[in-house]
Amino acid sequence: MHDGTIQVFVGLGGNFLQSTPDTACTADAIRRCSLTAQIATTLNRGHLVTGRQALILPCLGRSERDPVGFVTVEDAFGIISSSRGSLKPASDHLRSETAIVGGIAHATLGPDALIDWPALANDYGQIRNHISHVVPGFDKYNERIEQGPFYLPNSARDRRFVTPDGRAHFTVAPISEHDLAPDQFLMTTIRSHDQFNTTVYGLHDRYRGVHGGRRVVFMNRDDAAERGWTGAVRVDITSHFGDERRVARSFQVVPFPIPRRCVATYFPEANVLVPVGSVAERSNTPTSKSLHVSLALARDPS
Repeated sequence: MHDGTIQVFVGLGGNFLQSTPDTACTADAIRRCSLTAQIATTLNRGHLVTGRQALILPCLGRSERDPVGFVTVEDAFGIISSSRGSLKPASDHLRSETAIVGGIAHATLGPDALIDWPALANDYGQIRNHISHVVPGFDKYNERIEQGPFYLPNSARDRRFVTPDGRAHFTVAPISEHDLAPDQFLMTTIRSHDQFNTTVYGLHDRYRGVHGGRRVVFMNRDDAAERGWTGAVRVDITSHFGDERRVARSFQVVPFPIPRRCVATYFPEANVLVPVGSVAERSNTPTSKSLHVSLALARDPS
């Protein structure tokens, strides 16, 4: 989007702007699009940053009744279960995410498309049949989900590994060396107890004893004491990536039992510090867990 190769962005739920790295760069990329469309159940700040033309397409939430049928969800333990909304929809005009995506595809590709999009939008069972043909662990999807929740395959639990000898194979990855400057720290971003992805449900992180706010930086008590940072001290954080610098302002220092020369901040508040060009060697994922940063007393401590 930033270099103009992609002109249209369609967001299916979530908050793309906040969840991606390098917030300023991402916002600039979105604004360069000719069209942005957000399919969402609720508004978020990401909807305020748009392309030259913008649409917000409200859709049914999972808790609302869907006349087409039920959907399925996967939890943190790899269990697949059905989910059927029971609440009256907020509007009689709301359509499901599937109906909106299928409608866009049908309108774009026409009746000669290789996929019967309207049929999929009107029968979630057909979608599950397609999934069962291509995703391991979902064989006989519809039959199994009708009987109740089921587990996805788990090699460690099942003790069956897809290897030539059927045994688990372990590899050892060398720990990356970090050549920190004397005034730099290694920063990681973390999530709080009251958080799911970019959705923050409250300002109380019972994991770490933080209440009433999220613009904080966790720091080793001795590191803070060496700098005379005791009490309510606020700092500006600067990330260093080659010759590039990014700044996030006014974070309160919170003493925490974290290793020295390391600090931690919340995701997504610190995403502005993550360079879009800094990625892991093999996975190509953002280095949100490994940033070189420096701290300085905030210019505006308010």
